[in-house]
Amino acid sequence: MQRGGAAPRPLPRGPHNLARDDVLASQRLRMLEAMAETVADKGYAPTTVGDVVSGAGVSRKTFYEHFADKEDCFLAAFDSGVDALVEAIASAQPDDATRMGLVRARVRAYLVTLAARPAFARTFLIEVFAAGPQALERRQRVLTRFEEFLRGLHAEVRREFPDLPEVPDVVWVAAVGAVNEVVSQHVRDGRAEKLPELEDTLVAIQAALLGVPGAATVAEGSA
Repeated sequence: MQRGGAAPRPLPRGPHNLARDDVLASQRLRMLEAMAETVADKGYAPTTVGDVVSGAGVSRKTFYEHFADKEDCFLAAFDSGVDALVEAIASAQPDDATRMGLVRARVRAYLVTLAARPAFARTFLIEVFAAGPQALERRQRVLTRFEEFLRGLHAEVRREFPDLPEVPDVVWVAAVGAVNEVVSQHVRDGRAEKLPELEDTLVAIQAALLGVPGAATVAEGSA
């Protein structure tokens, strides 16, 4: 779900030697991309199945071979983007071996991945609220995963700073909420491509919530 990046490669016209699974995967990817792009442009409510099939270059029949309805396609697009985002965060490698280096690496991966997919960023952060209870349930599951990321990071940071106290679970809810709101405001303002400029801010927020001594200094010094 990527505006400004490489578009999904269309299938060749006429006879080809592609396996059926490859054809189905290509169709599905193009429809997920088209859903994210259209929702980012028009909003969830005005988006129609016709918009998606037109943007993906497939037939309405093909759409219903993959998805039950618009909501089903939206949820699949949401899940696909989230999987890519979580994978990027989990695989991020720090520039240095410190625990705060890992915090910075994961913040950077989060921001860079969203900046590279501005349509998904808007879908993930803004339009999901208009997509109904199933979408909101998906969103809550994602936020819970991010809270678990932070909880695990705190355990790692305590190895480097053993005097850090235990932190109540509600702190991770607050931390995810703070990061989400800062990033969402950038996306609402049409600045998704500039999300990486928030790296120092988000590292400072997380360092402070993790209870790292001299949090602001630690955040700036890791840059």
